[in-house]
Amino acid sequence: MILEKIEPLTPGQEEILDALNDDYDIIGIFGPTGTGKSLFSLAYGIDDVLEGNHKRFIVVKPIIDVVTGEELTMAKAGEEFLKLAKEYVRDVIGEFVEWNKLEELINEGRLVFVDSHYLKGRTFDDAIIFLDEVQALKPESLIEVLVRVGRNSRLIVAGDPVFQSLKAVENDPATLIRDVLMSEENAKVVDLGIKDIVREGAKRGLRLLIEYRMRTRELSNEEEDILEATKIYSPDADVITVVEFSEEKEKFEITSEHTPDALIIVKQGHFGRLVGKGGERINAIEEETEKRIRGVELTLDFKELIRAIHPVSWIWKHIEDIDFAGPTLAVKVNENAFGAFVGQKGNHIRFVDAVLRKLMGVGVRAIEVKGKRRR
Repeated sequence: MILEKIEPLTPGQEEILDALNDDYDIIGIFGPTGTGKSLFSLAYGIDDVLEGNHKRFIVVKPIIDVVTGEELTMAKAGEEFLKLAKEYVRDVIGEFVEWNKLEELINEGRLVFVDSHYLKGRTFDDAIIFLDEVQALKPESLIEVLVRVGRNSRLIVAGDPVFQSLKAVENDPATLIRDVLMSEENAKVVDLGIKDIVREGAKRGLRLLIEYRMRTRELSNEEEDILEATKIYSPDADVITVVEFSEEKEKFEITSEHTPDALIIVKQGHFGRLVGKGGERINAIEEETEKRIRGVELTLDFKELIRAIHPVSWIWKHIEDIDFAGPTLAVKVNENAFGAFVGQKGNHIRFVDAVLRKLMGVGVRAIEVKGKRRR
């Protein structure tokens, strides 16, 4: 078996295996690139067909021209479509199985590549259907695949709502199908996050995308003033962006002296250059702008970011984990501090959510944790 050769390296990958080996009709696997969504799904589907549990393994994956963004169809690409689909499988799983075995499955019609544009009139009975990269599909194609699932068949759906959220994609199909499957009967949703990325290039790409999103956001007049003061007093600090949130503090009745009026986000390793010895640089920026300001280095550990803006100064000690879950950041908080994290009338979490949406376009939700179990 191919799956026996693949060792799960993260808790999320272990959850994928558990879901695939259970009896769910539909399994949705959602998370950033580099987390093993395609690897485990392809390995499971091929193993399943080789063992005779289902007659066919149907792979539906959009082939996208990364330069133009155009989706290649079988009608336009012809044999090239099948060639690219085979290369995709070879790239993902080639090191775990001999290619001649896969070629044999393809020639026998047991491993089938399907163009999502040409599904009308088809029914996939007694099959494993793997729908990959759903964020690249149009909703019409996505629905068409779902209605083609026949008797004695299972559907595996994989997509990346994280990058789509950071790219500010509206009505992202990965997010939409994830929301649908969350309440679907006999369906399982597996959310993968930063901790599940095992390909280093993917982790670097995610960090660069977040940085790009922050650097290209449009600044308000107040933020421009803070940025100009920073250039004067901390000229050698690599500033990524400035986010000011006085209005949000007023809206959500945040009166804590711990909470600043603005954050200056700097490149990792530049915090000292921003603040200065003894804090004289950032103090000068505060005097110049008449704002309470805090500096934060950009990393993929968002605990410091939450710590910098949350109204309760000690709350970070009770945050057990922060990671993406679907298109939002899920903050797991110990039950003893959950009320303080959320705040009266939910004002604390709503404030943090508003600031992070303003900063990077990603919302926040809180999860109460009792011991090691989510409640």
